[in-house]
Amino acid sequence: MNKEKLSGNVDQVKGEAKEQWGRLTDDDSKVVEGKVDKAKGKVKEGVGEVKDTFSK
Repeated sequence: MNKEKLSGNVDQVKGEAKEQWGRLTDDDSKVVEGKVDKAKGKVKEGVGEVKDTFSK
């Protein structure tokens, strides 16, 4: 697992936590912020997978 994949996974977990916190507190901006973090994490994870593929 490379740095981008790990960072992507962390962003996804962080985004999920923000999204759940936003739903719990009825804070729509946190829900959106969490979804953005999750999407950013998925992109980073994808970049990491592509790098892994080309480095082999």
